[in-house]
Amino acid sequence: MDKQTEATTTQQNDTAEQLKKWRLLLGSESESGFPADGMGVMSAEELLMDQALSQIYGWDKGSTSQNGKGMASPILTKWLGDLRSLFSPMQVRVIQSDAIERMGMKELLFEPETLSELAPDVSMASLLLMMKDQIPKKAKDQARDYIRRIVEEINKRLADDVRRCVSSAVNKREHSPIPSASALDHKLTIRRNLKNYDRESRSLYPEKFYFFEHASTAKSASRTIVLDIDQSGSMGESAIYASVMGCILASISSVKTYVVAFDTEVTDLTELCEDPVELLYGIQLGGGTNIEKSVAYCSSLIAAPAKTTMFLVTDLYENGNRAGLL
Repeated sequence: MDKQTEATTTQQNDTAEQLKKWRLLLGSESESGFPADGMGVMSAEELLMDQALSQIYGWDKGSTSQNGKGMASPILTKWLGDLRSLFSPMQVRVIQSDAIERMGMKELLFEPETLSELAPDVSMASLLLMMKDQIPKKAKDQARDYIRRIVEEINKRLADDVRRCVSSAVNKREHSPIPSASALDHKLTIRRNLKNYDRESRSLYPEKFYFFEHASTAKSASRTIVLDIDQSGSMGESAIYASVMGCILASISSVKTYVVAFDTEVTDLTELCEDPVELLYGIQLGGGTNIEKSVAYCSSLIAAPAKTTMFLVTDLYENGNRAGLL
């Protein structure tokens, strides 16, 4: 095969692949608009992809299954399994979310089989938490397990880095004899060793190094963190991340952590910090917003402002006293 023929064949193959992707994207209704021989034959895997996508994007809104939910639970369970074998995790999350919203399948989230097949997704966990009071008894354990999977995934990504950052913080008012490169007091070390400066080589040769005390070796709970979380309906995903972060911080002995959630009322969730799932179940997603009331409560937790860091996690849609908040 000469180079020109090879280039032509490659171009035709690329065109066919692009046409297949457009055909999968637009659905079977678009098939008549494609050149008969330009797309080629779809493989078994591509046909399975097309079938899986048509369940949601090619679904006839007027048709329903016998139970009136659009797609029966056994079919949905198989469909979810097909998705996870055919598409990337990011694509699966998008399609799952579209399935729940576009096809009115929220009730099927309450089926144990459905929950066991769902890929971990923060937005889906947010929806479950918002509807947790409606979850039937038969699916409560599966719902908790699903949310726990999300929590463990977030925790795995964040916990080590957060603990390392907090524990490696230095107490700049105290010095320690324990050497640590991250806690080196550069200014004091240079000042105390100026007598050892060599003009000829223009170098400083310290006889002694000085180190700040690490927060982890300082007095327990020497600083306070207040995490104030907006639990209105628009804050679902942020509330999940913030709650997991609150539990990680609460597990570090060198800081005292308070976790507070609010809508129009304020709830102190600090006692639930040992278990992130219990903490999330303590959050009531979907209420209104009164940030001013929550900030006023949090101010009562602050005994030493200079040693306190407060995080307000909110979209700032204030329905309470805006002037009072400011």
